[in-house]
Amino acid sequence: MRLKFPGGWARLAGTLLFFIGSCTTASVTLSAPSSQNPDSMLPEQNVAKARQLLGQLVDALGGPAYLEVRERECDGRRAQFGHNGELTGFIDFKDYWRYPDKHRIDYSKKRNIIDMFNGNEGWTMDRSGVSEEPAGAVSDFQALIKYGVDSLLRTRLKDPSLNINYAGVGIVDMRQIDWVEVTEPERTLRLAIDRSSHLLLRSVVITINEEMRERTEETTIYTNYQRKGGVMVALQISRERDGKRFYQAFYDNCTFDAHLPEDMFTKAALEKRYAEVGSKKDKDRYKNAKD
Repeated sequence: MRLKFPGGWARLAGTLLFFIGSCTTASVTLSAPSSQNPDSMLPEQNVAKARQLLGQLVDALGGPAYLEVRERECDGRRAQFGHNGELTGFIDFKDYWRYPDKHRIDYSKKRNIIDMFNGNEGWTMDRSGVSEEPAGAVSDFQALIKYGVDSLLRTRLKDPSLNINYAGVGIVDMRQIDWVEVTEPERTLRLAIDRSSHLLLRSVVITINEEMRERTEETTIYTNYQRKGGVMVALQISRERDGKRFYQAFYDNCTFDAHLPEDMFTKAALEKRYAEVGSKKDKDRYKNAKD
């Protein structure tokens, strides 16, 4: 039976990747001196301040070492949540990226459940064989590639027309932070950047559906940063949607640019893996269905 994770974003490693969170989500706005008050800044000063903070974040993550990463491989444990948000257990996983748009997650010690995305395509492998990912999961992955934090810091900061603003100071996890906002059609990304370490503590995606008059707020929480091969990596991540936790992962290790196999992110690679780990009964049923 195929393992299910609630919410399309919970299926993606990481993905987004790269940062990992704590459990406290409350933030409190502080009274800021006029020099740090976005309401008293000229528009060009505001944008310059926001871009300066994002540049400091890139430097804190490793600067060129972070920007030049092409592949990532991590392993750890993911929490499993029931329909009511209760913790039901943990499962081992291995998480692979080839940037910018290839991502694979192998679940369990046997690696017999896999979700994989390659650009605008996606496949999944379970006991019944290899099949297409649901359209919703693929669209969620494409949104992650387009709007995620890694995409913003690695490529989109070069776009001078990007709507970036400084949004003031606050407190997250008892640490003073600066808020930076990136406004897109139908969504806003808010980043809480530690004023001391310049690392990311929160990312908040606010999506508004005007037709349905719905507002969704999804928060990713990052903590336990450690340096791995010149790159700062957060080894714990949590995600909440409208205040309800639906995802939590604990990373044991991450390596970069280890030269993953060229066919790692292809449907053929999943079919090869199924031939190795599927039971004879399951493989026969899968073969008959294909025929």
